[in-house]
Amino acid sequence: MAQRLHLVFGGELIDPTKTAFKDVDDIHVVGIFPNYKSAYDAWKAEAQKTVDNAHMRYFIAHLHRLRDEQAAASSTEELG
Repeated sequence: MAQRLHLVFGGELIDPTKTAFKDVDDIHVVGIFPNYKSAYDAWKAEAQKTVDNAHMRYFIAHLHRLRDEQAAASSTEELG
């Protein structure tokens, strides 16, 4: 069975109706989790800590969706 890795991260947004961060250097990386349940629990804990700040948002990124395990790729593929 393939791993289903999830990244939890967040920070202050420029506008609470959008998803652009105010300061990319200040993004809080909570961690990478082996399944959605543990990622959700971490996301919820961080989101609840900042519930009084409307500009703070935390997200769950599905890292496993970014990879195509069937396609061969080199480590420098993005360099062109």
